[in-house]
Amino acid sequence: MRTDRGLRRLYGAGWLISAGVMLVAARMWRLHLLEVEQRAEEAERTKDEAAKRRAVEERLRIARELHDSLTHSISVIQVQVGVAVHLAGKRGEDVPPALLAIQEASTDAGRELRATLSVLRANEDGDTSGLGQLESLVARARTTGLPVTVTVTGRRRELTGGVDQAAYRIVQESLNNVSRHAAGARTTVQLHYQPDELVVQVENDGNAPSAPSQGQGLGLIGMRERVTALGGHLHTGPLPDGGFRVRAELPAQPAT
Repeated sequence: MRTDRGLRRLYGAGWLISAGVMLVAARMWRLHLLEVEQRAEEAERTKDEAAKRRAVEERLRIARELHDSLTHSISVIQVQVGVAVHLAGKRGEDVPPALLAIQEASTDAGRELRATLSVLRANEDGDTSGLGQLESLVARARTTGLPVTVTVTGRRRELTGGVDQAAYRIVQESLNNVSRHAAGARTTVQLHYQPDELVVQVENDGNAPSAPSQGQGLGLIGMRERVTALGGHLHTGPLPDGGFRVRAELPAQPAT
């Protein structure tokens, strides 16, 4: 009897000890999993911080390259054009419209370069160019002999920065392409505001470049990248009766 009673006590103690060991093991396992998760999160955070640090370093390098290579050249252009305009006025001569266009374009280029450099040296993206400068852009194109008309339909409203900037850049690049490949062609710029979309369309009635150059041009590639990044659609191609069309459909939520 005593032996049986002692065995039962031994079994009971064994079960208690086993249960205690299992609880301790489970606790240690949970602590181990927690430690593994923390290490993984720390590794991911360290990797993200390293990637951000490399991105900042690259942006600073690009900013230095742009500053060293472009700022001086644009400043020289501005000075030379300013002197030419001043001398023409001093002699009582009419300043050629092309010279005034160069002066304004160089001023805008300097402003945009400074804005780009400040963005590259900052932690957040931004751009001061937008449809608010569209009138000035079209006026410069007209001074170079490009007949441009602008049509705005729909309820005009303020746009988010990315869409506003992309729309302006698309019109800018399209007008540049017309000037280079179909100088003097009649060009129309259409902005159509819809409830959830902004359609930007630029057409000209001149001779468009050959299809291969249109498909491979860096300007069109840049447009497509901008539009795709915003979740929109870009359509480009020659018109049946001659000329070329650029049509961008941008998701346009109101700016908050």
